[in-house]
Order: sequence, then C-alpha cells, then structure tokens
Amino acid sequence: MGILIEKKVMRNRTHVLASRKEAGELLASYLGQYKGKEAFVVAIPAGGVPVGAAIARALSAPFDLLTVRKIQIPWNTEAGFGAVCPDGTEVLNEPLMRSLALENGDLKVQLQKALDVIRNRERLFRKERPFPNIEKKTVIITDDGLASGYTMLAALKFVKKRAPGKVIIAVPTAFERTAHFILKEVDELYCLNVRSGPTFAVADAYETWYDLSDGEVLHILRELEKEGLYTLQNPSKVK
Repeated sequence: MGILIEKKVMRNRTHVLASRKEAGELLASYLGQYKGKEAFVVAIPAGGVPVGAAIARALSAPFDLLTVRKIQIPWNTEAGFGAVCPDGTEVLNEPLMRSLALENGDLKVQLQKALDVIRNRERLFRKERPFPNIEKKTVIITDDGLASGYTMLAALKFVKKRAPGKVIIAVPTAFERTAHFILKEVDELYCLNVRSGPTFAVADAYETWYDLSDGEVLHILRELEKEGLYTLQNPSKVK
C-alpha cells in the first residue's frame, strides 16, 4: 500500500485549481525531493500534458508521453469500460462490461478504435519512438485527474513491465474511492484535491476546463524540446 499525500484544505472542494498548468506547478512543489534524483515524468495525453510539463520543468526531469486511451462504451463515447496502451496492454472493467451486456464483438470493435487513436497520437506526438528506458528510475506518472482510474491502471501496468525503481502518481484531483484503489499499485500518490460523494467529474476541480487540441499539445512539446526535456524526433527515421 502506497502513501497518499494531499492538500487537505482542498479536500471535497470544487473549482480550486485555476488551470492544468497551475495544478502541475503546485504538484511540483510537493515533489521537490526528486529533483536531481533521476526521476522521469510520464504524462497521459492530452489533459496530462500541461500538468506533466510543469512538473518536468520544476524537477529538470526528462519527459515523455504514455498514450493510454480509454475503451469507449459504444453508445456513450464520454464513458469507458477500460483502457489500453500502445503495446496492447489493457485493463478492463469486467463488472461494468457484464452490467452493460457487452459482448466480445463490442470489445474487439471498441478496442480497435482506441488503438487507432493511440497510433495516430504516437505518430503525431512521439514520432513512433520506442518508449525510453526507465529501469530502476523513479517514474512519476501524471494526468489531469483520476475518475474511474482504469486509464491510470493501464499506464501503471505498462510502466511496471519496464522494471522502474519507484512508481509515483501525481494528479491534481481524484475521486477518493479511486485514489485508495490506486494506492495499492504505487509507492506514493500525490493529489491536491481529493473528493468523495455520489458523483465525481475531473472538470469540477478546475476554474478553466476544456479539451486540449492537438495543436496545443504540440506547442507544449516543442517548448519542452527547446528546454532539452523532450524530443519530437525519432533518431531511427532521421536521415
């Protein structure tokens, strides 16, 4: 069981974070002990990118993306019944699948749609580079929030296959039940705004909330590249 580090004055409050960028900067202030300790920041796009960029800058840590994608419910694309990573690593919410009476055919179709999105993002944001070597390193995984937690669980499964030394999650906001569920899988979980209650939406933690465009993500990545924290090139494809 990992350790939960939270900002208690923010517990169960809404609209307490101005933006994803500000949330990342505030999270970074809790992670200062990892500066210069071979930490590696991994962000889940698109919402996790401004959060992770702020953390990587503060820690002077290398940054990369882990393009996890939720597997959408066919008739409700805002909701998912699991998540999948670029290498096919998946985590499924099997109780939800049973309650929705989803069949194997539904899974195959929706899984392929998710993988198609991942491949497009890998080409656009990572130039299909292999994932970096994180063996024995402290890996800080970030997103803009934890709702059901299945996207993060898939990311954790992917990262743990690569033998990191320590695994940390840093997120601006999380559903309390999900946070405690995720704690079983990590060494530390940093979360500014933990909320309980009958419903939870990541967006409710923020004053400013919108879906980031591909252009905005690329702009952040280009800025990180200028700072030497990220690369938008695939060396094997540069002639």
